[in-house]
Amino acid sequence: MPTDDPLERTELTFLLGLGFQLVLGEFNRRVAEAGYPDLRPVHGLAFQALRGPGITSTELAQRLGVTKQAAGQIVDDLEERGYVSRQPHPGGGRRRLVVLTDRAHDHLEVAGRVLHGLEAELAGQLGDANLAGLRGDLARLIRELAGDQLPPLRPVW
Repeated sequence: MPTDDPLERTELTFLLGLGFQLVLGEFNRRVAEAGYPDLRPVHGLAFQALRGPGITSTELAQRLGVTKQAAGQIVDDLEERGYVSRQPHPGGGRRRLVVLTDRAHDHLEVAGRVLHGLEAELAGQLGDANLAGLRGDLARLIRELAGDQLPPLRPVW
């Protein structure tokens, strides 16, 4: 059923970007209110990449799709804020593992609750079936464009 809403005639890439920006902005606002005003979206991406036993800064750069220098700056910043620590690599040598601290794990727990709450609100506004349909349609679009090799979600915002 056609409407007079000009957004329905807007280019798909603009709609996807605007939707992402609005949801991410609300998520960031709520995370800041929950006690983490010092973190940006790039930090959350780094936390996701660093989950587990730790990785090197070079591996972080690969996972984020950024330069080694950019990954090093992210690690330096997060270490200064107490969210990561550098530990000796089990393989020895000069390499160091970047590992999430308890503070980062606490943040991830809060961020997960915020994200699930936000998605529940969206489901309430759009309807569970519509949100599930949107999620399925986006997943199919991504698989159609990327196949099984998903690119990194680059922190360019």
